[in-house]
Amino acid sequence: MPFWKQFALCLALAVAGFAGWVFFVPGAGDTLRSAGVPSRLLPTVAPAEKASGSADQGTGQRRGGNGAVLIATQAVVRGTVNDQLSAIGTGDAIRSVAVTPQASGTVREILIKSGDKITKGQVLAKLDSEEQVIAKGQAEVTLKSAVEKSSLYHNIKSSVSRMDVFDAEIAEQGARLQLQAAELNLERRNIVAPIDGIVGIIPVNIGDNVAITTPIATLDDRTEILVDYWVPERFANTISVGQPVEATSVALPGRVFSGAVEAIDNRIDAASRTLRVRARIDNASDELRAGMSFNVGMKFAGDRYPAVYPLSVQWDSEGAFVWRVDDGRSKKVRVSIVQRNPDFILVTADLKDGDAIVTEGLQRVREGGQVRVADQVASSGELTQ
Repeated sequence: MPFWKQFALCLALAVAGFAGWVFFVPGAGDTLRSAGVPSRLLPTVAPAEKASGSADQGTGQRRGGNGAVLIATQAVVRGTVNDQLSAIGTGDAIRSVAVTPQASGTVREILIKSGDKITKGQVLAKLDSEEQVIAKGQAEVTLKSAVEKSSLYHNIKSSVSRMDVFDAEIAEQGARLQLQAAELNLERRNIVAPIDGIVGIIPVNIGDNVAITTPIATLDDRTEILVDYWVPERFANTISVGQPVEATSVALPGRVFSGAVEAIDNRIDAASRTLRVRARIDNASDELRAGMSFNVGMKFAGDRYPAVYPLSVQWDSEGAFVWRVDDGRSKKVRVSIVQRNPDFILVTADLKDGDAIVTEGLQRVREGGQVRVADQVASSGELTQ
């Protein structure tokens, strides 16, 4: 077959296909109009849609007896987003101290065991103190001698010079300071608790030679637990000190512990775009431990948006829209999607609570066309996410 015949045949088929689409596909006119084709060039589209409407009247399946499109609707309700927060955090004791000795030496006695409840000032362990006892005794002897000499010089002021009396007084004061230093060194051989708390595992034994950096015991005051957790950046201006929180622990399933925000960091982490928050949780029953993981929950007022049925959102060349029923006629309303959920979609649009939105029969709905509700789904209440 010559090339010009093949070309003519292909052109004829293309024209026939286009004509069939224009005459028989609903909405072809709207599609051409949105594509920029002038309305005066589309006079053949309306008859096709009218014929389609007549056919629908004959079947009684898609339109009512008066030519209205048969549809189903669902009312717009109010949905809430960003109204709650859930984060994972790590607990720590309200106060925790690793106790170290104030002097080097050999451990001679350990007076505590793991799990003991300790009060502030209680002696935990003792170091060898023979040298310190001797030094204290020497200081006491020196002080006694200096006191006797100073008293004697004061009694015989007429026989000694004023300088000798002054030197005796200075010697007495120096001896007193030496005794205080000896007593302090002896006292430091006792390792005492700086806070109230509960003793952890003791890492040293009797006979160990320890330095001032060697931990003797760890004390945790866990009457309250501090939980550090990180929240997304969008909550930075929503969280405030004193705001209530609820925490659950993997170790205690089903138990909910109440607390409040204790502190908020002063900057956003640039790598994770999160903000560090610290909550304080009461632990009077001593059920919680430092180092536990917690699921922290917080509630907020949130942002409220209209919520529509997912299948009601349609798309065209200009974006997303829904069909709203006003006085028995359909009206196209542009929407901007805020959040998608399995049961509803939150949008920003000119919609009010209770507005009827088309959910079924969308293929035949046209701008300003008559519609008839077959089965309107009643919806009310609040949706949250």
